Amino acid sequence: MLKKKCHIKKDDKVKIIAGKDKGKIGKVLAIYGKKDRILVENVNIMKRHTRPSGTNRQGGIVESEAPIHWSNVMLMCNKCITPVRIKMLRLDDGKKVRVCKKCTEIIDT
Repeated sequence: MLKKKCHIKKDDKVKIIAGKDKGKIGKVLAIYGKKDRILVENVNIMKRHTRPSGTNRQGGIVESEAPIHWSNVMLMCNKCITPVRIKMLRLDDGKKVRVCKKCTEIIDT
């Protein structure tokens, strides 16, 4: 089966376009390539009940982010301030960069 390419990188600003957190904007914390999922800051918050242990003396409910599929997010352009599609462009020095399709601004990481 063909592996799809994800053009989203760590520390990118993304907007959620599907799911229960639709419309939220956050920063990418981690990318899990084998599962096609990304971890976004303050999105898809899950609650986990923990019991008291040696490391966690006080048990209780711990809230943390859970990964979401990368097809449910779009990259945000800094110039347009909107979620945009990107295209890959090769510069004269042989470097590949991501470019916004709306305003042709180079998206830096």
